[in-house]
Amino acid sequence: MKKVYPLIIFLITFSVLGILYIQMSWIKNALIIKQEDYLTNLKKSLEDVRTTAQNSFINAEGYNPDQLDDVNKEMMLSLRFSAQKIQVEEMKMIIVQAMKNRGIKQPFEFCVTNIFNSPISLSEGFTNEMFSESIYTRLTPPSSAQPETIFLYVKEPKNYIMRQMASMIIASILFTIIIISAFALTIRTMLRQKNISEIKSDFINNMTHELKTPLATISLAVDALNNEKVIHDTDKIRYYSGMIKEENKRMHKQVETILQAAKLEKQEDLNLNIQSLDAHTAIDKVARNLSLQIQEKLGDLHLNLLATKYFIDVDEVHFSNIIFNLLDNAIKYSKDAPIIDISTQVNNDMLAIKIKDNGIGMSRETVSRAFEKFYRAHTGNLHNVKGFGLGLSYVKTMVEAQNGFIKLESVLGKGSTFTVNLPLTKDKQDA
Repeated sequence: MKKVYPLIIFLITFSVLGILYIQMSWIKNALIIKQEDYLTNLKKSLEDVRTTAQNSFINAEGYNPDQLDDVNKEMMLSLRFSAQKIQVEEMKMIIVQAMKNRGIKQPFEFCVTNIFNSPISLSEGFTNEMFSESIYTRLTPPSSAQPETIFLYVKEPKNYIMRQMASMIIASILFTIIIISAFALTIRTMLRQKNISEIKSDFINNMTHELKTPLATISLAVDALNNEKVIHDTDKIRYYSGMIKEENKRMHKQVETILQAAKLEKQEDLNLNIQSLDAHTAIDKVARNLSLQIQEKLGDLHLNLLATKYFIDVDEVHFSNIIFNLLDNAIKYSKDAPIIDISTQVNNDMLAIKIKDNGIGMSRETVSRAFEKFYRAHTGNLHNVKGFGLGLSYVKTMVEAQNGFIKLESVLGKGSTFTVNLPLTKDKQDA
């Protein structure tokens, strides 16, 4: 399965790049074709100008162009036609109409030259510099002894062809962006699903391991109770019964943890009993309950509860659980003897509770995902860390449910610092 994801990503990436290449090639070819069509229409416009100018000359001579055969018409034009006999304004109107018929409405300048390339008829704005950028065609018939050529300079705005295709190009770019966005979203969703699948597998493995231990202990205790030597020993029966009871409580607590995590997904299921609480007293109580665990690991816990205001509006049970989870994490994720510092200070209208440890710390990736449900950081060679990855998710959810916020700072190998901010009770001061 691990090889499938890179293959799918490669194929999708290759397909998207192929589509983009084809799209860009299509736009490029469309621009070239549009440019060629434009130039073709300009040349045809000049041919129409030539025909119209010649017919206008024949009409001026008193003949009907449609009634003359080609031989007589060409002879008359070869011997007598000249653009000088057509007024500049009339020539301009002929050009305007010819271009309009071909769908070209750009401003222009024109010039008609004789056999010596000297201008014999031109618009006011035509300059010598325009010759090199003009299209041209011969006005007189091929047999004329005095050939005349018309030059047409069209004043195209910058990127004229692209403007003509603007709507098509914009639509193409828009759909390309949509394709790329869909591609990015697909990759992101795939990676997220892959991550969720890994987290799910880790959770199932952790849950199996966590439940297997107490079940094994209970099984051994039951076997011991059935032993002939134990059945008549009251003290041993009490001992093994107590062991079964404790392991049963442990399993019950683990199941409750999972069920509680499911409930936390819906904020409406939280029944918080918000009341004013002495935070220092509550923290001290939790610290004393965990002191034995810390002493067993030869660690130390320092309380620096120096905040001048320490009454907060919280649910007492959940607040105690928040502090317990953070301290429990600090104990579990310590390689050596845990040194934990708990301090408090007033931060505007909030009580800031800072819990600092000297544990294994977290990488940047772990810090960014520490509060995700079921996420557990890799602990390297530290194999005694157990749990479902629900503790910090619970902490964040309950802190925010009580109108507070939590901040995490950590350096890999040097420890972590959690800062919980909760609202102070407005009508109570320090004792």
